[in-house]
Amino acid sequence: MKIAEIRDLTTGELKERLEVEIKAYEQKKINHSISPLDSPAVITRSRREIARMKTELRQREINNKKVNEQ
Repeated sequence: MKIAEIRDLTTGELKERLEVEIKAYEQKKINHSISPLDSPAVITRSRREIARMKTELRQREINNKKVNEQ
């Protein structure tokens, strides 16, 4: 998922998608420890996508605080 797609999501949808991605990431790590994945880069991509989602949520949180302060 690209950053533009993440920004198009509502905050609620983004939180839901984040939870799903975290669970999928954890499952991939477990599966990889039991039997190696064909492409371990999948784990890296998942981790980075989670980071992008968390970054967008944090930016929205900061922007809401600025609007409330003014």
